[in-house]
Parts: sequence; structure tokens; C-alpha cells
Amino acid sequence: MSYHPETLLVEIEDRLATVTINRPEKRNALTNQVLDELRGLFEAFQEDNTVHGVVLTGAGEKAFVSGADITELHRLRVKSGERASAKGQAVLSLIESTGKPVIAAIEGYALGAGCELAMACHLRVAAKTAQFGFPEIGLGIMPGYGGTQRLPRLVGKGRALEMILDGNPVDADKAFQIGLVNKVVDEGEAVKTSREWLQRIIKKSPIGIRKAIQSVHAAYPNRAQGFQDEARLFGQLFGTEDAREGLAAFLEKRNPGFHNK
Repeated sequence: MSYHPETLLVEIEDRLATVTINRPEKRNALTNQVLDELRGLFEAFQEDNTVHGVVLTGAGEKAFVSGADITELHRLRVKSGERASAKGQAVLSLIESTGKPVIAAIEGYALGAGCELAMACHLRVAAKTAQFGFPEIGLGIMPGYGGTQRLPRLVGKGRALEMILDGNPVDADKAFQIGLVNKVVDEGEAVKTSREWLQRIIKKSPIGIRKAIQSVHAAYPNRAQGFQDEARLFGQLFGTEDAREGLAAFLEKRNPGFHNK
């Protein structure tokens, strides 16, 4: 089976696929096109018996994924914002529910939607220089691709609220301490380590791996409602002056002036 996405690089070797989000000039920000291509790719992986595991990474040294594309977010309103959130959630949930292990290999920034994408992977390997965070509150919005749902499950409610409300990033060592990442490695070693780890994992039973992933996900019975609530609240924010001001300020490279209400 062949893959020809425009924003992704795909290499398959020894039953492992390495998928690289290839927008280094934009720090690999997620656009609608990237999401569409990720969805198509992982749908294909589910049916491709030659692929037993996936490493997901970003091109360049600066970022895994720096977030969602702000230019696209700035055009959203209440209903389109809710639809955008639901789309991002659906693509990330597809990755999460893939019955083959997916490891995020993180070099540089994993912010906003980038951190959400990393959390949708089953395991995370971070270089020492990686940074994780949710800057959305500073833009007048909130995480909308599943971040408010997955983050508390990984790090606990208190840590999740701290990261989302404070907005400041945490480094790789801190991310490891709180359970956000599984391994911390030297700079430039994230993909290599992820591939070596996956090679050990896929020597086990494929059906056992698939059923184990399904079983772990079954531990969270209210997932659908939580994602629906996140999408609805995410969309509502695009009807506020604060969201318009925060996103405009980012694009104009100035400090936002939020309303005190």
C-alpha cells in the first residue's frame, strides 16, 4: 500500500511506519489539511498488515507540533469553532484507537494542539529540550482537540488545571515527573529511541496488543460526553470578544487586551 500525503513524510521499514509532519517553516502547526491527511493515513494503517507500529514526529529541531494554525482559528465563530473542535477530536481519537502502538517522538515544542496530538499517541518519548504546554488561555480560547479530557487522565486533575490555566510550558523532565511522557532522551534521539522501543513491542502478539489498547480505553466510559462538552465550550469561546482579541493580538505580535468580565 502506498501513501502520498502532501504535508506528511511516510517511511516504512521493518514493519514500522515513521510519520513526520513536514511543515518546519511553520513549526509543524496543524492545519485542516494536516488533519485530513493524518486521518487518511491512519485509516489506511488500520487496514495495512505490513505496518505493525507507528512513530509520529515533526520535521526540524524546533517543534514536534507548535499548535493549531492560528490563521485558521482566527476565522472561526461559534458553530464553526465547535465543528473544528469535533474534527480535531475525531482525528486524534482515530490515532488513539488505532489497534497498533503509536509512539510520539517529540523534539522541541509540543504546544496546544501539538501536546493534544502527542497525548493521543499511546506512548511519548521526549528529547531533553522538549517543551509541553497549553497557551490557549492566553489567546482567549481553550484546548479543543481533546486536551481537557486526556490531560487529567495522564497527569491528574490538579496538574491538568495548572497547565491549562497557567499556560506556561513545562520541560521534558517535569513532563516525565508528572506522567505526561514515558521516556526522556538526549536531543536528536527521540525517533531512534521510539523505533527501538516499538521493535520490542511489536514482537508480542498483534491481537494481544490490539485488545489491550481497547481494554485500557474502556476504562473511561464517559469519554464521548466529555469530548462533546469540550467541543461545545470551545465553540462558544469563538463568540466572545476575548477570543477575537487574543487571536488577533497573536497574529499582530502584540499583547492582548482582554475584557475584565
